[in-house]
Amino acid sequence: MRGILDLAAYVPYWRLNRSEIRATFGSGGGKGTRAVASFDEDTTTIGTEAARLLGSVSPSSLWFATVSPAYLDKTNATTIHAALRFDSDVTALDWGGSIRSGVGALMTALRGNDPVLVVTADIRDGLPTSADESSGGDAAAAIMVGSDSEGPLLAEVLGMGSATEEFIDRWRLPGDRRSKVWEERFGETRYVPLGEEAWNAGLKDAGITAAEIDQVIITSSHARSVRAISSRLGVEADKIALDYSETIGYTGSAHAGLALTGLLETVGAQKTIALLSLADGADVLVLRTTDAITKRKPVRSVATQIEARADVAYGKFLSWREWVTLEPPRRPEPGRISASISSRREDWKYGFVGSRDRTSNAFHLPPARVSMKGGAVDDMDPAPMAAEIGTIATFTIDRIAYSPSPPIVFAVIDFEGGGRTAVEMCDVDAESLKMGDRVEMTFRRLFTSDGIHNYFWKARPVRDGVAK
Repeated sequence: MRGILDLAAYVPYWRLNRSEIRATFGSGGGKGTRAVASFDEDTTTIGTEAARLLGSVSPSSLWFATVSPAYLDKTNATTIHAALRFDSDVTALDWGGSIRSGVGALMTALRGNDPVLVVTADIRDGLPTSADESSGGDAAAAIMVGSDSEGPLLAEVLGMGSATEEFIDRWRLPGDRRSKVWEERFGETRYVPLGEEAWNAGLKDAGITAAEIDQVIITSSHARSVRAISSRLGVEADKIALDYSETIGYTGSAHAGLALTGLLETVGAQKTIALLSLADGADVLVLRTTDAITKRKPVRSVATQIEARADVAYGKFLSWREWVTLEPPRRPEPGRISASISSRREDWKYGFVGSRDRTSNAFHLPPARVSMKGGAVDDMDPAPMAAEIGTIATFTIDRIAYSPSPPIVFAVIDFEGGGRTAVEMCDVDAESLKMGDRVEMTFRRLFTSDGIHNYFWKARPVRDGVAK
């Protein structure tokens, strides 16, 4: 039996109130909020954060799908692979090019035989006042796909269906920052019949009727088509699941995984659910939850992450997205990192692995060959620290050092199991920070220089319901 072994989603901490867009420009905007990735986040980092919310997983392959990759002509999945500290025999591959790549990777994994970790992430962008800017959102999802021989399934796949046709609805040329879209009425004439075709094919493959569906997820960047097809599926309106459009926004290739995660965190056992995705065609996935889902407690639910948030001013959002350029700090920008040094220090840089002296139990962050207690040489064990909770021993607010979004907060962290290190803080109000606050580690992008991203770990506050 094939299905979903585990899944999780990551929603960035920051929110933009859509009303601020209209208040600034007199047009655009709307109701509700959209999730906003911070200036130090990209699709690779938020994809990593989603995968870190899973339990212990052992895939044979890691597939990463995004429309907004941090790199081209380089595999982004390898960075996630390194941050998760997978063995070298775990294949890491990128999917991309269109929103459909996310659900396509998931369905392909479900059709296979091997355990696959499917990570999807997008950071949605658009010109100021555009529909993409206001209705979009940033998020990531991670879904561990496998067979019941590899562990208890949360949901088994019953059937799938797809329908494809060439038409121009949404497109972006290489090098362009924003997508362009055709007139909405035309998209509706293509998506609705394709959605009905895929829906019927999926139900037939599953051997069920629409009346047997308990919950339906409909995802698309084309809101008009979603409204039109929702009344043509043969299911009651109260069976249409929450789409997070008012709190998170549409998250592109990640949205199917995000919505599926949110639903499986709330639905009971032995429920039949269907996912319909409209993106350059239509895809349907029919699943049935198992009894195992009642025993699962998510590390950080979608609902919890929606509540654990802070607002970002529209001007700062535009700066983070580089639609406006602010006066930079009068300090030199950081130089390009060394590929050779990064490779030699991979466990520390990407996995946040220090060392622990076997004799004195002293932790060394970063890892060292010579112990600071007793001077023992090469008598160390690896000390993975990414999942450890720490406490702020002291901190400083630096308003002069270079940062794309000053000020920088540096803190000295004491970890509960031992070890101390100095790191940069993120997702924090510098004025409310206190010594003794508990923090957790998060994978971020420190800066980009000469086209190379410098990834490392930062600390963020532990918020109620977010971490144990």
